[in-house]
Amino acid sequence: MKRINQYKKLFNVESTIDLAQLKKTYRSLVKEWHPDKFQENDEKALEAETMSRDITQGYEFLISIAPATIENNLEEYKHMMDTCGIVDFQWKNQVLEVEFTNGSTYEYFGVSKPLYVKFVNADKQFRFGKRKIFTTCLYRKSKRDAVMQ
Repeated sequence: MKRINQYKKLFNVESTIDLAQLKKTYRSLVKEWHPDKFQENDEKALEAETMSRDITQGYEFLISIAPATIENNLEEYKHMMDTCGIVDFQWKNQVLEVEFTNGSTYEYFGVSKPLYVKFVNADKQFRFGKRKIFTTCLYRKSKRDAVMQ
């Protein structure tokens, strides 16, 4: 959740993510912080390099959790929930990353430690996850999965 709030703050997103507005903000931030805009010896050059990287990562991240993106991929996600099982999972800082049998990897945000413990100890983890995590928590298809394909 910290990363979500950090990127929303960077892009001045108050509530719901509007893809058109996000794109406008992204373009203006890239123009402002593009590394080629600064001389190599300039102190701001290093800051621009870091900001440019953060802007690009934030843009890709916010697009992946935008309601429009989730809606566009909902049919594929529902199909996966009906046909796949869990291969592996890991939890860190309220983010649960789950790899499914079809090779897809998803990140679920806001998974508290008590919820994660219940998930780990459940008799049927997939069933528990589907009821309490996969359909209720904010999620995105992991960047790592996109690279694997």
